[in-house]
Amino acid sequence: MNFLGLIIAVATFLVIGMFHPIVIKAEYHLGTRCWWAFLVAGVGFIVASLFAANNVVSPILGVIGCSCLWSILELFQQKKRVERGWFPMNPKRKEEYQPQNTH
Repeated sequence: MNFLGLIIAVATFLVIGMFHPIVIKAEYHLGTRCWWAFLVAGVGFIVASLFAANNVVSPILGVIGCSCLWSILELFQQKKRVERGWFPMNPKRKEEYQPQNTH
């Protein structure tokens, strides 16, 4: 039996699951100004995946890299969700938000 696909699928599921709270916490504490950190990490993981010889490690690094890049979009979407009142706003950064009507 070949468990390679199952291992990569489970790792992908876990990575995506971990990035959801990472994006929420990053937006809450740092706002959208940390998008560049996700960009640098994403490119770094993708480059690392190109040089990893292991058939499990390489795709997992690629998934982490793509998840970092996708998190840039999610970071800005999270800001909109906060402005709509769907998530708590960081009171220390109230001036960065523009409240929106949800109607």
